[in-house]
This record gives sequence, C-alpha cells and structure tokens, in this order.
Amino acid sequence: MIYLLYDILLWVALAGIIPYHLYRSASRGRRAAFAERFGSLPRESVAAMEGKEIVWVHAVSVGETMAAKPLLKALRQRFPEKKIVLSSVTETGRSIGEKLPEVDLCIYLPFDYRFAVRRVLQALRPSLVVIVETEIWPNFLRTAAEMGIPTVMVNGRISDRSFGRYMKLSWFFRPVLAKFTALCMQTGEDARRIIAIGADPARVHVTKNLKYDLPSSLLSPEQRSLLKKEFLIPGTLPVLTAGSTHAGEEEMVLAAYRAILAAGHDCLLVLVPRHPERAGQVGDLLQKEGIPFSLRSRLVSRGTDFRAGETLVVDTVGELMSIYSISDLVFVGGSLVPTGGHNVLEPAALGVPVVFGPHMSNFREIAAMILESGGGIQVQDGGELTSVLNDLMADDGQRATMGRQGVALMEENRGATDRHMEIIAALLTSSH
Repeated sequence: MIYLLYDILLWVALAGIIPYHLYRSASRGRRAAFAERFGSLPRESVAAMEGKEIVWVHAVSVGETMAAKPLLKALRQRFPEKKIVLSSVTETGRSIGEKLPEVDLCIYLPFDYRFAVRRVLQALRPSLVVIVETEIWPNFLRTAAEMGIPTVMVNGRISDRSFGRYMKLSWFFRPVLAKFTALCMQTGEDARRIIAIGADPARVHVTKNLKYDLPSSLLSPEQRSLLKKEFLIPGTLPVLTAGSTHAGEEEMVLAAYRAILAAGHDCLLVLVPRHPERAGQVGDLLQKEGIPFSLRSRLVSRGTDFRAGETLVVDTVGELMSIYSISDLVFVGGSLVPTGGHNVLEPAALGVPVVFGPHMSNFREIAAMILESGGGIQVQDGGELTSVLNDLMADDGQRATMGRQGVALMEENRGATDRHMEIIAALLTSSH
C-alpha cells in the first residue's frame, strides 16, 4: 500500500520534476541528461561493464563524494578485480566523481520510478549497492531487494532537523528501511535514531565517520610554494579562504577582509562558492565593493601574481582541497546562514585552523569535536567573524597550534573505513 501511494505521488510530481531539472540544467549551463535519469545508460557504458563484477556506490553530491573517497580507495585495494560505478544526483557531484582514479564509471542516479530503477539495475547487475549517508529511495531499495542485490547504507546519519520528520512518517519508512541489508551509522545516537524510525536493530552498526579518514597530507614548504605559484599567489602572501559559501555569507566575509586589511595585515582572500554557478553573482558583489578580483577559470590570461587586497574567486569544481592546503586560515561556509554547515574536517586534515558559524546541524558531532580539540573556533555572526579572523591573522602562533590540534583530532579518530570494509567485504563474499 505504501508503495502504491508513493508511486502515485511520484507520477503527480513528474509535472514539476521535468521543468525543475530543465531550469536547473539551463541555469547552470549543463545538460539535463533525462535519458540517463530515466534509466537509459549510454550503450558504450553498459558494454564496458558487461560481464564484470560491479560495486555501485551512490553519493548524492559533492560532500558525500568527498566522504566516500577513503572507502573508494579501500574498495579498489581490497577488490581490484571489481568495477566501481559511482552515481550522483547533482552535476557538481558527478564532476568530482569523474576525477577519482578509483571510479570506472560515473552515472546519474535514476529518478525513483520503478521502470527507470529496474532498467539500470538490470543493465549493471551490481554485486552490492553502497549508499553514502541517508539516501532512502523506496523504489530503488525495493527493486534491488527483489533482484537479490544487497544494499548497505554507509556513513549514515540522522540530523536533528530530519529526525522529527522521519518519526512522523515512521509508518512509511519502516518497511523501506527493512530493504537495507545493513546500515552503518556514524554515532550511537544516529544508530538509536534510525532504529527508532524503524530499522532492524540487528542490521544497524556503529562504524564512525568516514570523514575522519581523509588523508592528512601536510605540504612541504617546496610543495606549498609550487602550488601557490599555480594559483598566481606569491609564496609569502598569507591566504584567507572562505570555502563552500552560500548567498548572504560573502558580504560578511568581505567585511571581515576589509577589517583585516585595515588593521595592516597583508593577505589574499580566496572565495569558493558552494555552487560554482554563483561565481558571477559573487563577482558582481566584489565589483560593487570595489575589490579587484580574478576568476580561477581565467587565471591563464591574468599574467601577473595576486597582491594583498585582491580576491580569487574559484568558479571551478574539485579544487577546494588544493586551495585549503595552501591556506593560512579557513572559514567554512553554510554555517552563518541556516543551511546546516559543511565539512570543517577538510581544512583540519591539512593542518589549517578553521572558523565556522552557528548553523552546523548537519555536522553536530564534528563541530563539537573540533571545538573540543582546539582546532576550530565557532562564531555567532558577522561581527564576531570579523573579530576572530582579524585576531587569528595577527597571531601566527595560535594558527599553528590550532592546525596541529586539528591534525591530531583526525589521527585520533581514524578507523571508520576499516569498520565499514568489514561489513562490505562480508556482504560481497556472501553474495557469491
């Protein structure tokens, strides 16, 4: 009955889904890929996978793809004979995935219509489907179960905001969660919540957070100098990066930047909007503020190095970790506006001190741990952001201490990949 209700709602929603994706694709200058989203994979892609054992990993967007990187590496090392297919929902997530050497094929996740899901599953016939974080697609899970394909949720979490909504619909989600072969949750609280919603306790495991297994690769002075040169940044010019920013945050960052420069601290601001298509909007803001800037995509034609007081706007995909690695201080966006925050462990893993705002509901555990470790500072508003960034840019010693504490936090909490791989390996072995 619940699936009939769900299917009716899906077909009603189709009238909105198609225009939404057309608009989204046109506004971002990308193809809509409707054939793929309705289950028709390119013929050459299917042919390349024919006769191969496949592990299908689904990571909805950029954050989930980055979180899956340690797991993808472990899968490749443990099962080199298997092909890895990575699916995403967003264009940016797919762009990141296509650059990962462990991935053999990138596809869009089909819309959750039975015919579309079945068409893709029949074409690929994966030995296992790995779903990163809490992506619950009823028809996908139902069809995989009917075809005898095990599915495992990895790095699962239930945010404070979503828990109440899930509980109100637990009558719907209980039979859907039963289709998962295993559910690997980040914390004991996440495990408790997924069980309360309706998951079978015997299938729920606490495997910690894959994001702590990001590589802590600190650059040597020579490597740092070479990478800064690639971005036309002089080796001695300090870099302040605002990463994964959303609308409404750039204004606060620019106010802080002006204050830092006014205090006599030379530095370069690097702005990395969460959605690259917003680069034009960010550029308009900088122009209005009278701040000279260059787009990352046009650095080849710039010719001269950046100077203090200018701004680099990153309008490309997949370079955030490189930018973080040459930064002296990082503000992680999505946290001064109520979007739930972004992953503050990415700069911390690289030994860079991190500042973030109050809205971290999607990363509550990580935020608490990085604050406790001393690797990051939380601010409440734009005024406090200005004060904290100004103080840190003036204090090399405090920045270095915070960077070391962030790396130590990562080292202390590693091991999630191994815990996940134990469960994944057992499922792959039993599927033969």
